[in-house]
Amino acid sequence: MDPHLFLKDLERKPDLLNQLADFLLLKNPWSGLGINPQSQLIFIGMGSSHYASSIIAMRLRSNGMNAVAELASNSILPKITDSTVIIAVSASGGSIETLTAVRFLKGKARIIALSNYPDSEIAKASDATVLLKAEAEVGGVACRSFAHTLAIHLALETFLFPKNYILTDIIKLAADAHTFIFNNRNSWQPKIQEILAGAPASYFVAPAERFSSAQQSALMLREGPRRASVGCETGDWSHVDVYLTKVQDYRLLIFAGSAWEPHLMKWCAERKSRVIAIGGEVEGAEFTFRYPGDETPEVALLVESFFAELIAADLWINQK
Repeated sequence: MDPHLFLKDLERKPDLLNQLADFLLLKNPWSGLGINPQSQLIFIGMGSSHYASSIIAMRLRSNGMNAVAELASNSILPKITDSTVIIAVSASGGSIETLTAVRFLKGKARIIALSNYPDSEIAKASDATVLLKAEAEVGGVACRSFAHTLAIHLALETFLFPKNYILTDIIKLAADAHTFIFNNRNSWQPKIQEILAGAPASYFVAPAERFSSAQQSALMLREGPRRASVGCETGDWSHVDVYLTKVQDYRLLIFAGSAWEPHLMKWCAERKSRVIAIGGEVEGAEFTFRYPGDETPEVALLVESFFAELIAADLWINQK
């Protein structure tokens, strides 16, 4: 793992997202793989792969489909049926827990690997492979592959269910947003970084439908600069994290859009916690940053973790 190379990986996110959009214009990679709305989908993966899969499983269930996301390390997976398709997600293709699960499930259900590498161990062990097209992440941190996993998952959703948006347009908007955020770092990064890094721990919240943004953001601060950081769902925050505001210098970044923000902000105001809002106006936030496309949930889903990734890279590079 290398922080300077991690930053280079981040700098290439817009270009790779645009290339992914161009690829998806030609063909949806999920076509011809035997998945239909009557299939039972079980997504398995670890870490950020699981974060992303939890979102698509939620979205597919909202369309009436039988879809769940499970940690590959789970020994109590859902019952396999004749309609089951396993989607094994691992950017590197070498996650030992996911690979072990794939080998155990081989022959019990059709298995489709979602990986960055066509010759990975998971790809070899599966019945078919869908590629992330994120290219090698030379910094050793899953950043582009996380965004591409979400985008390819959305491609699965649009393949199965008609949508009122064009996915390739969404991905290109997300690429443009990444460019805007990167080019305007001086207008947001010093302030946000000063707030988040000014206490022993940093916290992130996001709406349930974009919970992966909070989880991935916290992971970036843990994985790179090794800072204590936690991601929480906005509504659930009042049941699991609110207690910390009473006993520590609490610093929170909100990815805006949840109906439960006012309840959260009431506690933060009473206990003088410092709060940042990204992607929307949150009454009482000390600092707010908006970016083009942040009003579109799918764009926000693909973009939000970029803030923490850039902060993590800077903190990591400048560690003493």
